[in-house]
Amino acid sequence: MSISAVLFDVDGTLVDSNYHHTLAWSRALRAHGHRVPLFVVHRLIGMGGSELLEKLIGHPDATVEESWRRHFDELLPEVFAFDGAGALLHAVHERGATIVLATSSPQDLLSEMRARIDADEAIHDVVTSGDADRAKPHPDIFEIALEKSGALRDDAVVVGDSVWDVGAATKARLQCIALESGGYSRGELEAAGAHVVYRDPNDLRARLAEWMR
Repeated sequence: MSISAVLFDVDGTLVDSNYHHTLAWSRALRAHGHRVPLFVVHRLIGMGGSELLEKLIGHPDATVEESWRRHFDELLPEVFAFDGAGALLHAVHERGATIVLATSSPQDLLSEMRARIDADEAIHDVVTSGDADRAKPHPDIFEIALEKSGALRDDAVVVGDSVWDVGAATKARLQCIALESGGYSRGELEAAGAHVVYRDPNDLRARLAEWMR
């Protein structure tokens, strides 16, 4: 693959936060009278908040979303970047590819995650939930990220961790490299349409030559 741009998801891909999001959503839902098993919530992490709530309770709810954010902020001290996440971004950048972070999270939360990744000099641009009308699994965030990268569609690739990343990339007609670091299995990611699956950022960095030239 001749790659000139890599569009990176953040939560579960570069930052070990998917289970914290699961807990925060579970606590927010319970606080508002909804009992949803953790495994059900986890299967939807990677979606935008409104889309996740539509699946879980049948409709968006701004009050529940605000509660999720409060609970997640309480867990932020326990959230760290995956080992090798920053090194991965530097390695991709050094190979000449433009990096755009593409996340369903809000801008201020992305800033928290960027501080943990510590690779700002390798990042060309970002796309957050505030930049798109619809979050994942809709393709909007990756479409905007592609535009910001300046790359041709055939020369760009998405890196994500969830079936929702893979689905959104597919709808945007972009190939997706998936990582198991968010808790989704290789089989699930391949069935969703991932081009190739690696274990985590370190595994992907060690095997860049397999898909970048």
